[in-house]
Amino acid sequence: MESDTSAGNGVELLRFRGTDVELVADATGPEDGMPILFLHGSGQTRQSWGKALHEAAKRGYRAISLDMRGHGDSGWAPDGAYSLDAFADDLIEVLRQLPQPAVVVGASLGGLTGMLIAGEHAERLRALILVDITAKVEMEGAREVVDFMGSAEDGFASLEEAADAVAAYLPHRPRPKDTSGLARNLRQRGGRWYWHWDPAFMNMNRIPTEEGPPPHDLPAAARQITVPTLLVRGGRSRIVSDEGAKEFLELVPHAEYADIAGAHHMVAGDANDAFNDAVFGFVDKLAGE
Repeated sequence: MESDTSAGNGVELLRFRGTDVELVADATGPEDGMPILFLHGSGQTRQSWGKALHEAAKRGYRAISLDMRGHGDSGWAPDGAYSLDAFADDLIEVLRQLPQPAVVVGASLGGLTGMLIAGEHAERLRALILVDITAKVEMEGAREVVDFMGSAEDGFASLEEAADAVAAYLPHRPRPKDTSGLARNLRQRGGRWYWHWDPAFMNMNRIPTEEGPPPHDLPAAARQITVPTLLVRGGRSRIVSDEGAKEFLELVPHAEYADIAGAHHMVAGDANDAFNDAVFGFVDKLAGE
């Protein structure tokens, strides 16, 4: 792990060694604080957590938000490897570079990655927080995510056009009047704007669908989890149903559960204050033990 120039606002830029790529992260908070490692979902970047990083730092934790391989400023896989195993191997490498076990907070893809390694690498985790993901993924909701991610292969003519696409996909959120923030999630090339991920990422099957068997036995992985665990579900999620949450709590009986009313799949973006209350209520209790 290398420290780079400050990203401003009290945020430090870190560079981690992945298995075959360099991974970029933002970090804030005391270096000797308990690490909280944030892993975003498919197609997102390390900017996806709202005020969570600064809230963590304010409470004395070391908050680290990672761009996963092929996303944001992290490297693109040289061989197009974006399987769940590749993400999991990167996570193990990152955890090895931290000075102490970390609380892993994973949304969607990030949560699947954390779930996959938590059992076999429990010594690297202080706790696991899954954000709107369980061992049972609702197929219709998963297909909506995949369809949206694949809907703009030719990019956008402007940030305004990109904002229109996001607003159509997330009608429950007000369309932002200032679209400049979208630039963090887009790359400009040849006069057009493209999502900030490697196009090869869409060629891999990371989310279980009805098109074939899942690449991993996620219920078996969940049953192996022994570290303190919190499931945070968006109350209006189309990815995790009430039934899916119940089944996960049966697989991981020691897990705690928070249902964020009104939030959809992207919980941290839909209801950041309620998300932070759930996450840090859980983490503060751990830290006090």
